Amino acid sequence: MASLSDGRASPVKSPVHPHWLAVVLSSLMAFAPLAIDMYLPALPAIGRDLAAPPAAVQLSLSSFFLGFGIGQLVWGPLGDRFGRRGPIVAGIVLYIVGCVACALTADADHLVLWRFVQAFGACAAPVLARAMVRDLFPQDQAARMLSLMMLIMGIAPMVAPLLGGQVLVWSGWRMIFWGLAVFGLIVLAGLYTIPESLHADKRRRIGVGDMLSGYLRLLGDRAFMAYTLSGAFFTGGMFAYIAATPFVYIEYFGISPQFYGFLFGINVIGMMVFNMVNRRLVLAIGSDRSLVWGALACAGFGLILAVLGTTGSFGLLGIVVPLFFYLAMMGLVGANAMAGAMSVVPGMAGAASGLAGTVQFGMGAAASALVGWLSDGTPVPMVLMIGVMAVCCAVSALALPKRGAEPAL
Repeated sequence: MASLSDGRASPVKSPVHPHWLAVVLSSLMAFAPLAIDMYLPALPAIGRDLAAPPAAVQLSLSSFFLGFGIGQLVWGPLGDRFGRRGPIVAGIVLYIVGCVACALTADADHLVLWRFVQAFGACAAPVLARAMVRDLFPQDQAARMLSLMMLIMGIAPMVAPLLGGQVLVWSGWRMIFWGLAVFGLIVLAGLYTIPESLHADKRRRIGVGDMLSGYLRLLGDRAFMAYTLSGAFFTGGMFAYIAATPFVYIEYFGISPQFYGFLFGINVIGMMVFNMVNRRLVLAIGSDRSLVWGALACAGFGLILAVLGTTGSFGLLGIVVPLFFYLAMMGLVGANAMAGAMSVVPGMAGAASGLAGTVQFGMGAAASALVGWLSDGTPVPMVLMIGVMAVCCAVSALALPKRGAEPAL
């Protein structure tokens, strides 16, 4: 398997139209935003129905992040060993089982457990979809393709909270999980319209010891850690926002679940716009410099949010506006950080994608859990957490070693 970093990889010829390939891969990457964002407007209602405090309900979100992160350590190497499509199928089936169990749960403790199972299965799809992009493109082209996929995938987090709010009003929160199960079945069918991207002769036949040594090799690589931590700290801030805003917006500021979905969707528009910007910016200045620019902007907006949120300046607008620009930087940070992390070690795209994703979701789980534990009924814990994560994101990006220009295809 050719390395992203060597610039010599040629796209694998496929009978599938590139646009349809992007749609299917984007659908595979949409499991997390749908499974997270669709039930966000229902968090207060779930707490009331299951007689659970906000911290216990937020723990179901943290357990999802944790399961999504841990699972990537498993699915990434499995994808390198057995190919991409088979492990994705197994993961989607496990995800569907988790969705059904969440819909039938009777208490918050079991909801936390089954959300972990749901996430463990769901993460197979995005981690191996990213690896499929790595199979087909070198680093800068992979960053552009990931931006296109994130642009298409942006529909999911935009629609999910709006749809979740409507389903909550008309059918109750349990129907949200039944809908997520149906989505899994649809994507499973779409997966069989695209070919396997990792041929048998390019698969890595490794044991557990080799897998662990590979992870240690990645963790000891400065470039990999700089790319990974840039994405992880940004993700930590984003997940603190995801965990806290249902309570901050709906309970502290008193907005409706439907209007919450609208505010959430506006943020996704910013992400989509900057994913479009990133596709052109990468061609002009390269993916590494795009990442650094995005991380520095992220730090600036994160600090503005922390100041306005802690002082209460401008009320709801003082949180919504800087959050919009902070989250928009996902378009520059997300794709470039992941493409870079997968470029570091030749032949380990699946493992690198999985380990980077684990670190990112682990950071997200920690940040969201900490925000829940520090919750005092005000926006302060959320905005301070996001500010700290934003600064750490910029520091990590600035630690990137310089790489040579990548030859054109």
